[in-house]
Amino acid sequence: MKVIIVGGVAGGMSAATRLRRLDETAEIIILEKGPFVSFANCGLPYYVSGEITEREALLVQTPESLKSRFNLDVRPFNEAIAVDAVKKEVTIQSQNEIYRENYDVLVLSPGAKPFIPPITGLKEAKNTFTLRNVPDLDKIMQALTPDVKRATVIGAGFIGLEMAENLQKAGLAVTIVEKAPHVLPPFDQEMASFIQKELVENGVKVITGQSAVAFQQAGEKIILEDGSSLTTDITILSVGVQPDTTLAKEAGIQLGMKGGIIVDENYQTNLAGIFAVGDAVVTKQQITHADTLISLASPANRQGRQVADVIFGLPRKNKGSIGTAIVRVFHLSAAATGLSETGTLQAGLDYEVIHISGKDHAGYYPDATELTLKLIFNPKTGAIYGAQGVGAKGVDKRIDILATAIKGGQTIFDLPELEFTYAPPFGSAKDPVNMLGYSALNILEGFSQNIQWHELAEEMKKGKLLLDVRNKAELTKNGKFSQAVNIPLDTLRDNLAQLDKEKAYIVTCHSGLRSYIAERILKQNGFDVVNLDGAFALYKMVKPEEIEYE
Repeated sequence: MKVIIVGGVAGGMSAATRLRRLDETAEIIILEKGPFVSFANCGLPYYVSGEITEREALLVQTPESLKSRFNLDVRPFNEAIAVDAVKKEVTIQSQNEIYRENYDVLVLSPGAKPFIPPITGLKEAKNTFTLRNVPDLDKIMQALTPDVKRATVIGAGFIGLEMAENLQKAGLAVTIVEKAPHVLPPFDQEMASFIQKELVENGVKVITGQSAVAFQQAGEKIILEDGSSLTTDITILSVGVQPDTTLAKEAGIQLGMKGGIIVDENYQTNLAGIFAVGDAVVTKQQITHADTLISLASPANRQGRQVADVIFGLPRKNKGSIGTAIVRVFHLSAAATGLSETGTLQAGLDYEVIHISGKDHAGYYPDATELTLKLIFNPKTGAIYGAQGVGAKGVDKRIDILATAIKGGQTIFDLPELEFTYAPPFGSAKDPVNMLGYSALNILEGFSQNIQWHELAEEMKKGKLLLDVRNKAELTKNGKFSQAVNIPLDTLRDNLAQLDKEKAYIVTCHSGLRSYIAERILKQNGFDVVNLDGAFALYKMVKPEEIEYE
């Protein structure tokens, strides 16, 4: 069997090495149009700041190492330029010649390429770059001369934020420009607000709701859509990626969403003997079963291994992906899995949302840090649609757990039952994931009703009163809602006469724990009350301009 794999890195190399482990006799050729067939593209931004100190550390394998260990025929600087599915033949452009190779099986793993927006003056700009591979990185490093002081990052997604952090750590004054209303657009606004605050506190200028519409002065001047301008020495374009599927299209392979390659559950394209994996393929969002594109390393690696199994004859199927991802921004991490609240709403699903605050480990043990988790779930069945988390430590652990729960078909009813290793340096006896389960159960079983931060103003316009059960000292230190009545929780039972049972109340505290206790007290005394989910801490993060200080 002769197998040609177009494209290396995650999907292609996983397919090649797995297939070799299954079949020692197969002839396996990997075609890579660039110089490196196996590199750590997720680590590229960290070389910019020097956090990764050795460029060679980014080069995972070489053609020589792959030949000696796996007997793979790896051909860098060999680009597949045409496919004849009838003849089962690939036309290849090398540095010196054009030649052809026949195949029994062809695997396409071309990946994704940066999306380059049609901005006026971009072609004339001399200082704009994208970052997708090692040659891109080399160009950026060459451009970072001592004279380069100001950097602009267009796009505040995962790569954009990583580049902003590492350029700032390299000593540059950094500005981020993002068209969406907030940074980190895959996240919901209130969770992204933690990251936006972290960027600003670390000296990064953040401009949202704006896009670059023109480059002037060979790229040194950027015009924004509101007419304002930025002066920059270097600009990183990070506005997203798109499937690199020109070869597939010209070969007659069926394309779908945003030009992605359509494959069946066995990664088979519409052409016999041709498979495809990785960032270039249309996959299924596992929760909604809708078509999606997910450009992440973990799914690409999994797909590469699975397609090798399929080629060998093992029964493997692509079950789809839920899009679990994480990013570090200075001292915070933000992670997500499954659907965002926005995505859940767009999918037309019935849902509820809860936020909880907790510590990464026992609060009384030194160096405990805050983390905030958000859970989106079905209020009738308890099915988990998605989760997001932000914090200094421990966010990865909690989102990984929730991703596993989603993949395993577990519901909110299962979250309190999950058992975690516990000792004070590592966690809490009731882990934040357990607490998400308890809080969600309270909603589902009717013990609590909540409203979200973005619903507060409208609910108060309807005549509901805001009751803050924090202590007086907290109001002075942390700020307060302008129209809230204040009765500390520990004195609430003795002051029920101050409240009007003819009125409806919204109760809040710092994080939501005390306000839930207050909600239960008030409801059992005949009051109409709902809980402000996420409470004062979350609202202050999203709308700091509305907080008053004594």
